[in-house]
Amino acid sequence: MTTILIIEDDDIVRKLVRKILIQEGYKVMEAGDGNSGTKLAQEKQPDLIVCDIMMPQLNGYQVLELLQCNQETEAIPFIFLTAKAEKQFMRQGMQLGADDYLTKPFTKNELLGAISARLTKYSSLKQRYAGEAAPQVDSQLNQLTNHDALTNLPTQLALRDLFHQIVQSSLKASKNRVPGSPQQLYMVPVFCIGLDRFQRVIATLGYESATTLFQAIAQRLKEIMGSKGVIVRLSGDDFCLILNAVESKQSILNFAQTVIDGFKEPFSLEEQKIFVGMSIGVAIYPRDDLDISDLLQNANKAMLQSRQKGGNQYQLFTAAFNVGKSNLVSLETDLRYAIRRKEIKVHYQPKMDFQNGKITGAEALLRWYHPERGAVSPDTFIALAEEIGVIEEVGEFVLNKACQQLKIWQQNGLKDFQMSVNLSARQFNQLNLHQRLSRILIDNNIEPQDLQLELTESTLVQNAEVAIRRLKALKTLGVSIAIDDFGTGYSSLSYLQQFPFDVLKIDRSFVKNIHTNKANSAIITAIITMAHRLGLKVIAEGVESQEELDFLKKHGCDGMQGYLFSYPVSASEFSSSPFMGTNFQSDLI
Repeated sequence: MTTILIIEDDDIVRKLVRKILIQEGYKVMEAGDGNSGTKLAQEKQPDLIVCDIMMPQLNGYQVLELLQCNQETEAIPFIFLTAKAEKQFMRQGMQLGADDYLTKPFTKNELLGAISARLTKYSSLKQRYAGEAAPQVDSQLNQLTNHDALTNLPTQLALRDLFHQIVQSSLKASKNRVPGSPQQLYMVPVFCIGLDRFQRVIATLGYESATTLFQAIAQRLKEIMGSKGVIVRLSGDDFCLILNAVESKQSILNFAQTVIDGFKEPFSLEEQKIFVGMSIGVAIYPRDDLDISDLLQNANKAMLQSRQKGGNQYQLFTAAFNVGKSNLVSLETDLRYAIRRKEIKVHYQPKMDFQNGKITGAEALLRWYHPERGAVSPDTFIALAEEIGVIEEVGEFVLNKACQQLKIWQQNGLKDFQMSVNLSARQFNQLNLHQRLSRILIDNNIEPQDLQLELTESTLVQNAEVAIRRLKALKTLGVSIAIDDFGTGYSSLSYLQQFPFDVLKIDRSFVKNIHTNKANSAIITAIITMAHRLGLKVIAEGVESQEELDFLKKHGCDGMQGYLFSYPVSASEFSSSPFMGTNFQSDLI
């Protein structure tokens, strides 16, 4: 029977993993700290180890280092299981010799898939090399551990050697230049490529389908690269590309754009079209550094800059990226405490109905007022909340707060009013979203039809079939569903027929100067006509001028929201505004 050792100081996580593994027929050993886990591994020599990082006595990195130094335990497959999802921690673990890296929260399929892959790999190695000479076995093992089993690409363990080979080739080319020709400075670009929102793809498609997609992504990268350089799989869903030496910066930019363009075509998976975007960061040898570890770190910083700007683009590293890095880290820390410190507030932007000119609802919007930083832009902290995995907590806070406020307004005489709340992709993909939403409605005594959930196109198009099922399940509660920022994603108008929407919200990028922009005016006119044929109401966002308002009313738009009428305001300001028709005060702070 296959024996697996779990080293985890969290009793709940350890028991959960143990239960899953026992159900699958594995024999399980447990340790609650790094010291006892190391001793147990050395004494019992299990077939595989699942280990947390942050533990008392010895952390996970120290455990792995000790086992790697022992000839009897160095070949045991080792999987990190931890909440530390930051890339630098993943890289550290993989450089020490870890075979895989799973982040909490994890699914049963993710855990079992990782374990199965590692056990299968090492089992085949044992069978293949049984009886061969030890040096030959070690050589073969080193070769295979330097290649990723999933993509057959080199791993980060091979990165330094590959980089040195390319650098040496560039130096040789420089030395062999024709005498008398101009001195040529060769550059070696290091690309760090991160797949945009790939964790959302995993949550939507499931582990097996996402694995198939990841292999297809790696294959497309190979085809784009060809013989121009090498590709290395880093941890998680990141890749490193090292281009052969080039003579100009423009060559680097051209190749980066080639990679972006190479992923404009979708992947076909289970009769679905899956679009994959990527953020690319580039550091250049010898301009940005001489060591591959530092170059990769710099390229990663540039990649994060690309992602913060919306993704699906490239960015060259500059020294300015190092400025404010500690500020970003402290911002992340502050965000994790913002809710309990009551720094996160909900503001409300009214929505006007064109039919009767009345306020028929409001959209709940997040605002963060930091005691030292002041107002932090939603574009900054919402993206950060997505990245560090606290968006579910933030989203549930907004849902609760908005429903509480709605109930107070209703008790103070407000009638026929609908509260709109945005759902993030992570919230929408929560398996217990239906249950959580039901509880919020019941706890706040809110009628379901008085709540509208807004989702963006990009949240839904990754796996339309699954999204449709989830939307229909939400509709059984009686809530209204709106598609937000329409026109900025991948959907078409005909695509809407498959989704049980009630409202279509036109993105403000189409509304701006609509009265003078012929292209946008034609688009919006077509959207309104088609949406009405599908039985949908149309709301325009970002209306800022009387001319825009007049155009929308003339062409049959049902309603609007925007700065022309009101900025998002606090609950108390909303309650006392003249457009409410009555002056009542909020009980919420």
